[in-house]
Amino acid sequence: MSEILDNNASNGISANNDIGPRSALNGDGAAINEGCVDGVTDEHKPFVAPEDKMAEFTFKSVILGIIFGIIFGVATVYLGLKIGLTVSASIPIAVLSMSIFKKIGGSTILENNIVQTIGSAGESIAAGVVFTVPALALMTFLPEHAERFDLDYTTIFTLAIIGGILGVFFMIPLRRYLIVKEHKTLVYPEGTACADVLIAGEKGGNLAKLVFSGLGVGILYKFLMSIFNLWKDTPSYAIKWFKGAIVAGEVTPELLGVGYIIGPRISGIMVAGGILSALVLTPLIKIFGENVTMIIPPADIPISQMSMDDIWHYYIRYIGGGAVVFGGLVTMIKTLPTIWSSFAASFKEIFSAVAAAKKIRTENDIPLYITALGSIALVVILAFMPFMPGDHLAKFVTAFIVVFFGFFFVTVSSRIVGLIGSSSNPISGMTITTLMLTCLLFVAVGWTGKEYAGVALCVGAIVCIAAANGGATSQDLKTGYLVGATPKWQQIGLIIGVVTSSVAIGITLLQLHESLGIGSKELSAPKAQLMSIIIGGVLDQTLPWDLILVGFFMGLVMEACGIEALPFAVGAYLPLSASTPIMAGGFINLIASKIYKIKESESDTSPGVLYSSGLIAGGALTGIAIALLKGFKYCTGNLTTASVNLQLMPLVNLNASWPIMQYEPIANYFDIYTKFNLEKVYGSANDLVAVVFFTLMAAALLYMAGSGTGSAPENVGEAGVAKTAKA
Repeated sequence: MSEILDNNASNGISANNDIGPRSALNGDGAAINEGCVDGVTDEHKPFVAPEDKMAEFTFKSVILGIIFGIIFGVATVYLGLKIGLTVSASIPIAVLSMSIFKKIGGSTILENNIVQTIGSAGESIAAGVVFTVPALALMTFLPEHAERFDLDYTTIFTLAIIGGILGVFFMIPLRRYLIVKEHKTLVYPEGTACADVLIAGEKGGNLAKLVFSGLGVGILYKFLMSIFNLWKDTPSYAIKWFKGAIVAGEVTPELLGVGYIIGPRISGIMVAGGILSALVLTPLIKIFGENVTMIIPPADIPISQMSMDDIWHYYIRYIGGGAVVFGGLVTMIKTLPTIWSSFAASFKEIFSAVAAAKKIRTENDIPLYITALGSIALVVILAFMPFMPGDHLAKFVTAFIVVFFGFFFVTVSSRIVGLIGSSSNPISGMTITTLMLTCLLFVAVGWTGKEYAGVALCVGAIVCIAAANGGATSQDLKTGYLVGATPKWQQIGLIIGVVTSSVAIGITLLQLHESLGIGSKELSAPKAQLMSIIIGGVLDQTLPWDLILVGFFMGLVMEACGIEALPFAVGAYLPLSASTPIMAGGFINLIASKIYKIKESESDTSPGVLYSSGLIAGGALTGIAIALLKGFKYCTGNLTTASVNLQLMPLVNLNASWPIMQYEPIANYFDIYTKFNLEKVYGSANDLVAVVFFTLMAAALLYMAGSGTGSAPENVGEAGVAKTAKA
């Protein structure tokens, strides 16, 4: 043994202990971890070596992270209530952090990583909140229960805090499995892209040019498409000779970049699920229902009157949701052995001061006993919340149900975002599953009154927030793993981000409800509307279980065929328009690998990956700008008429009208498509124009993927850029 250690030492390999990984240093000081941490082999080369010490968790990084968390959290609340969509914040925050710190004296890469870690918590918490909690304002309760389920600040803040912190706590024991052991399988596209952005900003030179070239193209493209509206963002084509079949694509730079990073295999499986839903199940439903005049639940109109979107809304999403349930169960079963070994190793660490002392910096998590005690404390707090039903035993049982579902879907959420990215993470699908299972348990024990609908929603809200933040946390931890951050400081930063952003999210949500009204035309809250409908459907026993079981066994068929069920299920759940641009990115990855002869060892640090990271960042930054432009209004200078018609008494009506100034969203001011009637200008080529512009962007990605491939890959690999091996 001593001879081996001496030989390793002579080759630059440290032999500090038998527990922590042995590290070799490359030319740039990046460590090559070749050891074993708690039974998990790690051959990754972080940008900052584990033995290197530099500023990380500093006052300025924490404060800036809190500010960004509040800003992006508030923007996400409005965007989620308005259109039911959110925008990933990690990459934009990382870019903004580097820019600000360069103006005020500079920073380290680890400080910038802490800023984006804390800031991203605001966006993920806000997403979980706005998808569920506003349903309290849409549901009707009996007078004696109305106060318990009132949409007040205390309820919003408590649900956000409990769900957000549980999402962080549950990812602590999962980190070594999902981030370290599965490093070559789970890409975490946004996390990898964020790491590339941070490293590019740190190193500068050609590496930075690749990322920021993609950033510029992504911003320009989406600015022209989504702000000036020069072409459609989702072109589609109805196959005339195939009844009910429509092919569509959301031609955005961020989805193209995600597809390139995750590669052709996962993107292909995902689009296969989308094809099954859009080109098999949807046409079948349309064909068989075309001449049926009766209404088939859960729809409220006959199939003969449905559009393809209606068929997805009433039928396909339930089938996809069932497939996601199966994929989640399989994922949970597969991860149980490693999760147990990770727990066992962490417990051993509690009683082994020597092992804890020898642990390297990049494997230093918050201790498991703090995680366990913190989770128990949250359960106790949850059990005494006013909306919890029954006696003390029932309260604690319901609280532990929340913890169980929370841990399950944090695991599922993390794996999903690892495969296909946060942009395609079906948080609403997981929340629907939680609501259905929770309501089924309530029905089984006889809890079917109106008040239990509020209880089920609060349970679903906590799980939704935990899953959303768990997915974001895993992306942040992946970024930290690639750049060489200390996990403990990231986890503490995430908890800080949860608490501070929850304060602003609650205030914003209540203010919007008071001024515009949740459920109004201005704030339709589509996801919250869906949650309230599902809860009522299960408790009233009107949910379409047959459709859900179809999806469940569809997932079983995929797994039996050797195809990973979860990415297929996600593709089946999402509209085909979300999968096709991802597949395009994966296809370009395949072509680039063949044309430029990119080796497997170099493909993860290739120019195409760096450029794609910039595309994702550009799309995300512009998405925030679009949300702001749609949220603020300007005075057009035109007058419109407001009128009122009141019946004061029989045969007596009051009619009044008066002129008022007309206000429109700022985004309408830039809407060239409407102002110049481009739909008429383009004519029948309207969709083709969008495809042409997307093809040009894809061609630019293919060209940039070959930039400097003659010698650059070796240099880029030396730079310590994250490996992102395809699943």
